Amino acid sequence: MRNEETPYWLALAHLPRWGHLKINNLIIKFFHENKISIDEFFQLSESDWKNQYQLDEKQISDLNQAKSEIASNAFLAESFISQGFEIIPITSPEYSKTLKNNLKTTYSPAVLYVKGNKKILDEKSIAIVGSRNASETALKFTDNIAKLASVEYKVVVSGFAKGVDKQALDSAINYNGQSIIVLPQGIMTFGSGFNKYYKQIIEGNVLVLSTFFPKAPWNAGLAMARNPIIYGLADEIYVAESAENSGTWSGVIDGLRKDRKIYVRQPDTDEKNANHLLIQKGAIAVDFNGTELPRSGDQSNNAPNDSESLKETKQTILFE
Repeated sequence: MRNEETPYWLALAHLPRWGHLKINNLIIKFFHENKISIDEFFQLSESDWKNQYQLDEKQISDLNQAKSEIASNAFLAESFISQGFEIIPITSPEYSKTLKNNLKTTYSPAVLYVKGNKKILDEKSIAIVGSRNASETALKFTDNIAKLASVEYKVVVSGFAKGVDKQALDSAINYNGQSIIVLPQGIMTFGSGFNKYYKQIIEGNVLVLSTFFPKAPWNAGLAMARNPIIYGLADEIYVAESAENSGTWSGVIDGLRKDRKIYVRQPDTDEKNANHLLIQKGAIAVDFNGTELPRSGDQSNNAPNDSESLKETKQTILFE
């Protein structure tokens, strides 16, 4: 991607209330079908937008508003690039194929903001997720799975929250593995984190990634919106510990609805968490080493039934 395109991607990727599907369908239309660049698209007339792209007045108004912000985005883009950040649009061959395959057109973000070794996105990967206030058993499980992943040259995807997320990252680093830090904020607001993991980033073992506007501050909504990205970047998902109706719980249920295989640590009988409930809902029980355990009865009938997942599997993956 040309650096000159960055302000345009900043404008398009964060159109308010459009959502990933509408934005991605527009990208398919101008890039894949009409074979023009994003800056060429923004230079089209309103009549072209209406007649060639079947956009209504509200959508055209939104695009005009985005177009008016491109000049200010250019200053942001200059600062962004000068600080070593990169933007990977969904049209780029560098965009994570794992993410695109898992989230499809409906849920894939239009851009990834990154800093670090982008080739990490091409490697086999696992996510280890769980409670912020995890038990010692859950943290030991996390450490063990991260160790096994590092031995097998699998990247560990972490959400950078305290508890299981932080343990997964620290363990991967400790065992000389590779990690992706998925931020719940804009990538340009992660200053202290870049200082802390400078060595690992420079050595090519950590990639920092965000899908949010580069200067967006942390908030709870972004933390929840980050969870599907963590799951989407992973080939395998392991749950160390979950409370009912927590962020981890919501992420697992969403993953099951998308027909993802999700591995949940089999809890001891005296543990007070929701791991056994997730297993009942269709997640796969595993032991301390992540080895699949025999199912007790038919748990698959309890898995969430969502016709949307069937529809998604039939969608064309963008630009594969």
